[in-house]
Amino acid sequence: MPEASSPLPLSIVHEVRDTCQCLAAQRRARLLARRFDAVFQPLGLNNGQFSLLVALATPRPWRMGPLAELLAMDRTTLTALLVTLKRRKLVTMMPDKTDKRARLVTLSAAGSAIVAKALPLWRAEHSRLAAEA
Repeated sequence: MPEASSPLPLSIVHEVRDTCQCLAAQRRARLLARRFDAVFQPLGLNNGQFSLLVALATPRPWRMGPLAELLAMDRTTLTALLVTLKRRKLVTMMPDKTDKRARLVTLSAAGSAIVAKALPLWRAEHSRLAAEA
């Protein structure tokens, strides 16, 4: 098997690893996400699903575009996330009466119930994080 060659000197790889603010933020975000994934695991949720369900806990339905923007995710990722939640009957999706191409997303009663169970877990983990700071 041929040996892989690096286009950069190892010193530059280490420089980026040790000083890149974007990489550092991504690493912290992944660690934090895994931490909250573990907290929500007993409910069969991950942190992204929790955030989405909370965003949907409003008195009005959401269109996909504004919801994706709020969550800072692309529509394809949002759609994939919603498919799982819809299968579990935690959200409902229906055509917008004013624009049949658009879909409206709402939190179902089961979704509201799981958010109510998840919030104390979320609050407790935030308290633990604050105590660590």
